[in-house]
Amino acid sequence: MTYQPATISDDLQSLPKLPGWVTSGRAETLETVAFRSGAALTVLDQLIGEPRYGVPVKLLGNRLALKASTVTSKLEGRLAREADIRDAYHLTPSGEARGPDGDLLAFWRYAVGLRASGMGEIAKLVGADFAGAVGVWLDAGQERTRTHGPLAGCLSILRAVLDADDRAERTACLLSDIVLARALNWKTVLPVTAQRLTKASLRNLAADDQRAELAVQVRILEAIEETIRLARDLTRRAEALRSIAPKLRAKGSDAAVDLFLGEDAVAPASMLSPYIRETAIPMTDRAARRFCDRLVKLGVARELTGRPTFRLYGIAP
Repeated sequence: MTYQPATISDDLQSLPKLPGWVTSGRAETLETVAFRSGAALTVLDQLIGEPRYGVPVKLLGNRLALKASTVTSKLEGRLAREADIRDAYHLTPSGEARGPDGDLLAFWRYAVGLRASGMGEIAKLVGADFAGAVGVWLDAGQERTRTHGPLAGCLSILRAVLDADDRAERTACLLSDIVLARALNWKTVLPVTAQRLTKASLRNLAADDQRAELAVQVRILEAIEETIRLARDLTRRAEALRSIAPKLRAKGSDAAVDLFLGEDAVAPASMLSPYIRETAIPMTDRAARRFCDRLVKLGVARELTGRPTFRLYGIAP
């Protein structure tokens, strides 16, 4: 039997989206950015906070973690490619050192799993050098949020961290994301802040360049807008995958589909075999590869590496 590629439900057309006036024209003042960001954050909050929309929030978080890793690699002067970072994390055997690229993605994936209110977890992730100051910085960022809005709170903590250490870009971006999550009462953290930042923009912000405040807020606003588009796109892809799930007859197929709905990249040999991750369901290496190839043929997954071996699969565009 031959299946047609999965189609997307018309119900997804009702997903919240950005009003045209948010993205039309340029934000020329801090007040304009605050106004537009309020609308954008409302849409993003609806998307990830309402289960009825079906947004795969874990998948969204892990996709953002990979994007944040690529950007912060540039901020830190390593310039690693997205594919290299993904490979370093997903293809390093258990127990072996991942190297700086894999560790960077591990940092951001751990951040996605953080409770926004969990000070112990946050302090552990940022390390001993900053553990004592984190609470003070977050309190100051939240106070700035209350008086001037979420993006102003993000800027406050970015500047505070960079004043303490101008090489602590990933920590600065992480704490900014936590300020954002707390402002919106999210239980978990989404790596949004880093997505559009550059070394020059952060350097200017740390130097108290007044123009840098507007530039960085605009970049965070753009990242929020991109996150909304990504959330909507991943929801469509997830619906396509869910729609073909009943056609899959392999043992453990439901659990394997759930894994694809949460992971940005799936390695058949380690995440589906010998047991499907986070389950006790067995799957042979051959069955895992055949399952992934079947998803590709059905149009709901794609192979990410272009290699004949050591392959990774992800939800299809």
